[in-house]
Amino acid sequence: MTIDYRSQTVLITGASSGIGAAFAQALAARGSNLVLVARRAERLASTAEELRRSTDARIEVIPADLTRPAAAAELHQAVTDRGIPVTSLINNAAFGSFALFADADAGQLAAEIAVAVMAPVRLTATFLPQMVSAGNGFIINLASVSAYFPSPRMAVYSAAKAFILSFTESLWTELRGTGVTAFAVSPGATATDFTTGMGPDARVLTAGSLRTPEDVVATALHHLEHRDPGPTVIDGTSNKLNVLLSRLLSRRQNARIAAHIFDPARRPAAQPAR
Repeated sequence: MTIDYRSQTVLITGASSGIGAAFAQALAARGSNLVLVARRAERLASTAEELRRSTDARIEVIPADLTRPAAAAELHQAVTDRGIPVTSLINNAAFGSFALFADADAGQLAAEIAVAVMAPVRLTATFLPQMVSAGNGFIINLASVSAYFPSPRMAVYSAAKAFILSFTESLWTELRGTGVTAFAVSPGATATDFTTGMGPDARVLTAGSLRTPEDVVATALHHLEHRDPGPTVIDGTSNKLNVLLSRLLSRRQNARIAAHIFDPARRPAAQPAR
């Protein structure tokens, strides 16, 4: 499909770093105006300032805590008050914890679900009607390859991404013929600060080669520009092959393989954090 990026005003969550910041850079370079949302106000402001220096895009910054149920409504009110017509949405914000479920903090897990599940649902429900009314725009939801198989020690994160994958596939179907495109992009291990603060055991998440945030964004935007984008796209050839392989195995086999992959006793050599 043909995307007129210069006519877009894209709201991006988790935009202060990593994949969110890479989306912001790529879209601003293409002429889109942006609304950048993240919890870390200082880092968000720094990202926005860099984009203003390097592009002529209009960059708005709205710090927000997406664990709060009212966050979506407050964001909508904030952009309305500023006269910003949001035309597209990228639900990127998420975080994870790395621990056996029995040892995990219940409040932390609830916050993970709030950011990775409830915030995208609420934001989509808030902004989608105006997109459908305009007959234009796109919604990109960040899923993960972990949506396709279990992730021991990251049980809630994996389940949250499986929700996002299923939710987006259904949304894609509902939006056929409306002019609005929705799809999920599923990265694997990516060189971001995802594992920061998750403890030394989380080093297993960055074993092997890492994709870059720019790789993930390139995959997503290339998919968006297809004549008829499908409901999902997986970033990286090895990630695609792993997902295909998982479909040939039983659930028991996938669970056993995942238990080995996520076992901290493997103690991989230190690599850049995801």
